[in-house]
Amino acid sequence: MSDAAQPTAAEVRAAAEAVKTALDRHLAAVERRSGEDDPAVFEAFNQLAAAAEVYDELLYDRYDEVTPFEIPGAEDALPPYTGPEEPNALSVLIRRDYAVAEPQRLLAQAERIEAAEGDDGASASGTVHGALGLLFGEFEPDEIASRHKEFGLEEGDSTLWVTAADEPADPGEWLEEPFEQVDPQQVVCRFDVSAVFDDEIDDVDDDEDGDGLEDELGGDLDEDDDLEPLDADRR
Repeated sequence: MSDAAQPTAAEVRAAAEAVKTALDRHLAAVERRSGEDDPAVFEAFNQLAAAAEVYDELLYDRYDEVTPFEIPGAEDALPPYTGPEEPNALSVLIRRDYAVAEPQRLLAQAERIEAAEGDDGASASGTVHGALGLLFGEFEPDEIASRHKEFGLEEGDSTLWVTAADEPADPGEWLEEPFEQVDPQQVVCRFDVSAVFDDEIDDVDDDEDGDGLEDELGGDLDEDDDLEPLDADRR
């Protein structure tokens, strides 16, 4: 960055003062909170996050230094709920990611499906995309999630959002763009599963004495003993 584009020392100082003010406001909102989902706390949190981000950027641009804070971005937190108090309808949006870890296992499963259906037409099981079409046409998504290893798939991240509405959507209304009209302020709850949560647990464990962890769990840890994935309720 050129000297002309750099922020001044006064601008950095002003941003630091803004963070201090936002901290005071956030603490005051927390102390006065009226419940778990108090909108004043959400607003103060967002203001603090925005002020800290500005300060961090200016500090880096001016002095090539960073802060030790990691504040979640807007995509990691839902805004205050503004949907109906007594919803008459709801939508459940689910995304599950998979990696095709064993294509041959997937193809073999698709061949068995075709053989059971006795389809004499063109085979769809000879390609990965055709095999996936057969797999998801034969089994419910929940069954695939529970049996993914049998089908040569490896789980990635997943998320589930429950959104509220005053009235059910008209038939066919959103089928062309099923995920384009989600209002974050009508999300009742959200649950995320990701390997990143396991990494966070591992980081904590690495900072502690390994023998103490084994004693606390009452035995040795085997390589095959996986920790339960975390469901993060974002509301």
